[in-house]
Amino acid sequence: MERTQEVTLNGKPITLVGPKLKVGDFAPDFQVVTQASLIDEEMKMMNLNDFYGKIKVISVTPSLDTPVCDLQIHSFNEEASTLPDDVVVINISMDLPFAIHRFCATSGIDKVIALSDYRYASFG
Repeated sequence: MERTQEVTLNGKPITLVGPKLKVGDFAPDFQVVTQASLIDEEMKMMNLNDFYGKIKVISVTPSLDTPVCDLQIHSFNEEASTLPDDVVVINISMDLPFAIHRFCATSGIDKVIALSDYRYASFG
């Protein structure tokens, strides 16, 4: 399902694909990849069901290596430390898993689960 005229980029409409969600809708499933390090190169596939039973706060960023996205994930990381155990904060970006690991390790991001949509682009 394509939707046009809902969002613009630099004043030009862009096409959104997929159903429009509203408050109370169930999130559609997606496949993402965990971050990888040089020590643990295994990039595991995850999906929404891996967080079954948890309240999910999902943050979406194009790339963590931009000032606005950096600010966003740091804000969520700070807030995540105050949330109860049944809440999980997830950030999904198009960054490569190694780049996500580098960013999180050097930036102190330890409360947000940072995941990559680079392989499947199934989140959006």
